[in-house]
Formats: sequence, C-alpha cells, structure tokens
Amino acid sequence: MAAGRGAERDPGLQPERTRLAWRRTTLSATVAAVLAVKTALAGGGSAAGLVACALCCVCWLGFLWIAHRRIRGLAAVSVPEALVPPYAAVAVLCTVAMAVCGVVLVGSG
Repeated sequence: MAAGRGAERDPGLQPERTRLAWRRTTLSATVAAVLAVKTALAGGGSAAGLVACALCCVCWLGFLWIAHRRIRGLAAVSVPEALVPPYAAVAVLCTVAMAVCGVVLVGSG
C-alpha cells in the first residue's frame, strides 16, 4: 500500500533513523576534532591555536556524551522520550563552539 492510504506506520523506523543520524553527526564531529588537532599542531602551533584545539576537543567530548546518551535512550525503549531541552542546548552549544574553534584555527594557521 502507498503511504497515507491506510498503511500502518512502523514505530521502530523513526528511532532507528534518529539513532543513525546521531551516529553520523558524531562521526562528523570526530572528523572535525581530528582536523582541529592536526591544524593546531601543524607548523608548531600558536597559543591561540592550541587553546582553540583544546576547547574543540572538550566540545567534542561534550557532544559525544550527549549523543551517546541519546543513542542509548533511543535503543532502550520502544517509544523513546523526546530529547530534553538542556541536552539539546548542550549539543547545539558544543556544535557552535566547535565551529568557532574551527574559524580560529583556520585564521591562526
């Protein structure tokens, strides 16, 4: 049956897609953190670059923590709870801070 014509929705698909999205985003953040370390250490590195790199790594750890909690929460129950606003705020803050650190690293390099 075509979607929208009486087909029953599989409640397991959305949490699975969300888990996969969190994993992809975590992988992207990991690549960004590795590139930040590489950029900061290339050519000796400046003090600003090393501070930005350290901050980027801390933000990556924070994002990794939030993502891991969310992935476990999605896998634990058949109907997952919504992401609570404080965790969402931390995830957004870590992402924005990593982007700012990237700009500092590119500018200092």
